[in-house]
Amino acid sequence: MATAKEKKEEVKKYLKKLRSELRVIHLAVADELKLPEPDEIKKLMDQMEDLLLVIEPKSSKKSNKQTKK
Repeated sequence: MATAKEKKEEVKKYLKKLRSELRVIHLAVADELKLPEPDEIKKLMDQMEDLLLVIEPKSSKKSNKQTKK
């Protein structure tokens, strides 16, 4: 079981990565008027699911089971 400090560091790592990728997408949309590819969005959604697993491991497993039905 991860300690609170380890969990916090892991969450920070995920958030930094997500923020960076979202910044790139935002710049492409704002400057170039170019929409992101669907696979880019899917990848970000998967990363957010991973983050949710870190924050709330038990409730995330329940929600994954419900969405896969």
